Amino acid sequence: MEEILKAIEEKDCRKVANLLYYKMDELSDEELGEVLKKAGDLALECNNLELYKLVVYYYHELLGIDKIGEFEKMAEETESFEVKFELADLYYLIGELEKSLELHRSLLEEEAEKGNKENIAKVYYNMALIHEELQEFEKAKELMEKAEEIYRELGDEKDLLHVAIYKAYVTFEMGETYRAKAMLAELLPKVLDDKRLLSELHLSYEEIFEEDDNYEAALQECLYAMVHARETEYYDVAFDALIDVIWQLFLDDDFETVYLNMDMFAGAFPELGDFFNGVKALALYKDGKMEEEELGEIMEKVKERRLLDLLELLGEAEL
Repeated sequence: MEEILKAIEEKDCRKVANLLYYKMDELSDEELGEVLKKAGDLALECNNLELYKLVVYYYHELLGIDKIGEFEKMAEETESFEVKFELADLYYLIGELEKSLELHRSLLEEEAEKGNKENIAKVYYNMALIHEELQEFEKAKELMEKAEEIYRELGDEKDLLHVAIYKAYVTFEMGETYRAKAMLAELLPKVLDDKRLLSELHLSYEEIFEEDDNYEAALQECLYAMVHARETEYYDVAFDALIDVIWQLFLDDDFETVYLNMDMFAGAFPELGDFFNGVKALALYKDGKMEEEELGEIMEKVKERRLLDLLELLGEAEL
């Protein structure tokens, strides 16, 4: 908690958001309430809408406290695109998809009247995410192409590539697996200098290989994604994707694939070496190749509460 409070005192909004993600499980409800109050005040002071959205989301999801009305009031009073846009994204995060779509449509009309093409492209992209969540893939792809067209017109190469990667992923979800692979391969040489985009691309491949039950390839793509995302805000996404693959392998009792592959993650991320050794030991134990006492000795080396919770979760995985 002290580390988060220090970041708040230093007014480092990005660090506060990152620490909330990693440390919130270690806080009691009372401590979390105090931290969220201070983080929310900081977000408003610095006009950091992404942090404010995160704080309101955690209030809602973790403490059952509704602060969304305060966000809505701010949107009404300011008439700001940025505030409304983040509010629409908040609706998406809490599962209010139709409400999110309604606000996005309203924003689309407003920004079209102003001729603000960059904002229009942002709205198209977010609307595509919602339609993809609703499994309306044709509509999602159509909206992606509209955003793509605007970014091409604006000469915004980075956002153009970001949208293109996502469009390839939606193409895969539509059942065109080999077409999606080809689209991603065409983009690969263009994103080599952008770590986040490269990570996004490898995670798209990971999803494709996981769908085909090719977990060796999926794990390899997770490794590439994590390596490229290191020191970027996308690292958490890549790590979570890896945990999802490992979780599925534990559910399938495919412990061998887990313990044979964990050394490469421990080698690439020595700071997480004890955790990956713990995952390996747990898989060996589940497969009858390690005694409980040895497993316990390895687990004791993992000190971070969040990582211990993940190991406990994996240990309980069952069909």
